[in-house]
Amino acid sequence: MKKGKLLNSEISYVLSKMGHTDTITVGDCGLPIPDGVQRIDLAVTKGLPEFIPELSAVLEELFIEKVILAEEILKINPDLNNEVIKLVKAAEKEEKRTIEIEYIAHEEFKRLTAQSKAVIRTGEYKAYANIILVSGVTF
Repeated sequence: MKKGKLLNSEISYVLSKMGHTDTITVGDCGLPIPDGVQRIDLAVTKGLPEFIPELSAVLEELFIEKVILAEEILKINPDLNNEVIKLVKAAEKEEKRTIEIEYIAHEEFKRLTAQSKAVIRTGEYKAYANIILVSGVTF
């Protein structure tokens, strides 16, 4: 059995294949997933699993250089935005580096998900609980 925190084999497999600038999306249960992009569907019921614990698990496994969020989160769901920023800042502190944070229009965000290696669908039921993680390089 795997020793690390992340036990989901599909997520582990996708993360293990990611290279510099590849992206993966973690989203709420309403985010449309483009045809041709791998769907890792974790949603069980409305609200389960939640977005933040899933994002946290992925951040522990993936070295990222940038995160992309919908700019609408700032106005419509600022509490969730603050939780996401707290996780990103913790990753920065642990790895002693800066992670870029970019906000774009939600429509553009949805278009960018088509480039993701996979979309992890949570059961989250809060508006704009979506993030694109851009893989960094560890050297």
